[in-house]
Amino acid sequence: MSDSVIDLGELRHGTDPEPLPRPPRADGRQLRCALVLLLALVTLAASAVPPPRRAPVTLPTQPGADVMVDGDLVLVMEPTSPTRQGRLAAYRLPGGEPVWQAPLSAEARYWGMTPLGGMMLVTGYEIGPEGRETRTVALDRATGAYRWQQPGSVFELTDGNLLLRTGGETQPSGLRVVDPCCGTVRWQLPATTAEINVRDTGHGVDRVVLNQVDGPVEVRDAVTGAVLARADLRPPDGGPIRVDLTKDLLLAIDRGSGTVAAYGLDQLDQRWSRAGVNVDFALDCGPVLCVRTGNNELQAIDTATGALRWRNSRWGWAWPYDGRLLVNVLSSEDGPEHFVVLDPLTGRELADLGRWDLYQLSVGGRLVGTRRHPDGGVVVGEVDVRAGKVQVLDVLPQAIGECQAMTGHLVCGAAPAGSYRIWQLPD
Repeated sequence: MSDSVIDLGELRHGTDPEPLPRPPRADGRQLRCALVLLLALVTLAASAVPPPRRAPVTLPTQPGADVMVDGDLVLVMEPTSPTRQGRLAAYRLPGGEPVWQAPLSAEARYWGMTPLGGMMLVTGYEIGPEGRETRTVALDRATGAYRWQQPGSVFELTDGNLLLRTGGETQPSGLRVVDPCCGTVRWQLPATTAEINVRDTGHGVDRVVLNQVDGPVEVRDAVTGAVLARADLRPPDGGPIRVDLTKDLLLAIDRGSGTVAAYGLDQLDQRWSRAGVNVDFALDCGPVLCVRTGNNELQAIDTATGALRWRNSRWGWAWPYDGRLLVNVLSSEDGPEHFVVLDPLTGRELADLGRWDLYQLSVGGRLVGTRRHPDGGVVVGEVDVRAGKVQVLDVLPQAIGECQAMTGHLVCGAAPAGSYRIWQLPD
């Protein structure tokens, strides 16, 4: 185990130092020199004192509210209750002054907020005469004014437009792409029973894959809707396959025979095939492909050949970060996940980061961790995955957990229960 685990222990003051002996009396010149030197030292010391911590902003939220920071705004989405209609409210940072608020439908449960192109998109379930339907409402980010609404859950595309998906589960799915400014439809597909997968590049979705239960797999350009490739990838017996996407590969998973085959995503040209592996799902692990198997094992596979590089039953999920692989340790314990840093090519353990709730502030940006302090409050640390270390940034005595970190701020639950406060993260 690495020595990079942080143990905060107890915060104590050290004993007072022994007093220094009294200096000899100085003559006038020596005294003037000493005063100049003392003044310089005081000036330097004053300049080295860090600025006082900015007081946290308390949000006037209701129990069950969702909170999100977007740039200079804090968005608070409050659910409908027997005594209050749901609403979305915006507050200005750093002081938390109210900017606007917009009512939300009383016959809905909203669960997602997405900022995009000057809009704030709110997605949730709306209850109607025909049952529950997913719906997305677009509000103006600056004023909260209503712009448009469309059925479906939303995905951002690489060109800034929106992909809306309706149906799913037991109902046929529909797809359409709309302009975020006004909801104008750019292209759409009729309802289908096909399994739908999207590839998210980290900067938006660029591919949509439709896997027909009894037919071919179809790959479409998400921006234009054009068909890029179509092929029947089912096994010889015609049994069903499940599709998973990672980087430029499409994985056809045949759980009946325990076979996984990899195809180039844009042309569906076969790259390799492996038998005797029961894949639950695939993960992007940087230079290797990770799969979770039915026997709770994480395997790393060479993306070019399909050869097994390493396997381990201790790890759960995995994320590539700064040339390393961040994995969580499978455990039945409650609380934050236990994270370890690996070499992605060999699976060798490089560092043990300890237990943290981790948040990435932006794609490829800072990685911040939080965890409860044993004496109360929340410890905030910045994770350096490549170095295998966590630097403690602050201890927030008033926070009780349930934190979110984004755009230089940390939003945490605070007492009394159901309230939130916002702290500015140190640079």
